[in-house]
Amino acid sequence: MTANASVDPQQTKLLQEYKLDRPLTACHWDPRSRFIFCGAEDFLVHRIDPAGGQRISLAAHDSWIRAFGSSSDGETLYSGGYDGRLIYWPTSAEKPEPARIIEAHQGWIRAIAVSPDGRSVATCGNDRLVKVWDADSGTLVRELPGHASHVYNLIYSLDSRWLFSCDLKGVVNAWAIDSERPRTLVTVEQLHGYDTTFRADIGGARSIALRGDGGQLALGGITKVSNAFAGVGEIIVALVNPADGKLDLTLQSKDKTTGTTWGLAWHPDGFWLGLSGGSGGGWLYFWKGDTAEEFFRLQLKNDGRGMSLSPDGKQVAVAHADNHLRTYSLV
Repeated sequence: MTANASVDPQQTKLLQEYKLDRPLTACHWDPRSRFIFCGAEDFLVHRIDPAGGQRISLAAHDSWIRAFGSSSDGETLYSGGYDGRLIYWPTSAEKPEPARIIEAHQGWIRAIAVSPDGRSVATCGNDRLVKVWDADSGTLVRELPGHASHVYNLIYSLDSRWLFSCDLKGVVNAWAIDSERPRTLVTVEQLHGYDTTFRADIGGARSIALRGDGGQLALGGITKVSNAFAGVGEIIVALVNPADGKLDLTLQSKDKTTGTTWGLAWHPDGFWLGLSGGSGGGWLYFWKGDTAEEFFRLQLKNDGRGMSLSPDGKQVAVAHADNHLRTYSLV
């Protein structure tokens, strides 16, 4: 991402909104700024043209779509669903049809990561596996067992030499591209809780991002859970040094907002941007990363479920539970 101009988070305002038929589950900005893609509870991928407002729907999943990624040239969209399918789409086709459908995981695909060099696509899910695919052919390159619980999120290092993954228990593994055995980087205990009433685990990195220089890994989720069934807890972002696994800082909200951190991004102007959603409503948070509390936050119209920063860093798209995709201007 290259930001063309400085932004002022305190000037953040609603820019556009697009109404769909069902609650949204995720969103993803095309790296060439032509489209915003979003998933919804109708099992469809929706492509929205923010310039003209046109929307078309792409059908091939049999469940909610939670994960998105794009090829390095922006011409291929990757989508992952709770049906376990990884699907390749031609981004700019007039009426996109699947270019490739891969039955990738047993159970949910929770996240997709595309290597910065554009060569690989990684997926993770409820089968406790991380899988690496050839970005062009869709061939399975590596299957990586090493997590003892559902794998919630993953991201490549900036040099594409490492893949970081985080599971339900907050265990963060680091995978070298030439090894099939992980190095346990850190266990972030704050990212996991066990509800003794419902006898249920809750946690995992619901969002993930790297600082612009690659020197810090951000893992967003829920902490201090009091009710796992209803997902009642506080938002949290754990900042980890990917070189040594040291937990640098945990970011939270001044008022201990109840919810989950469903979106994270590092802004080139030098701050973390996070999306929270849950019983405390939808909020955009802005953290400098040197102190635990935010320097600014903006209340949104509705619960947030997914977030994507525009390629120029001037807008953020949010997938909302009230059937709307909304874009917010940061300038």
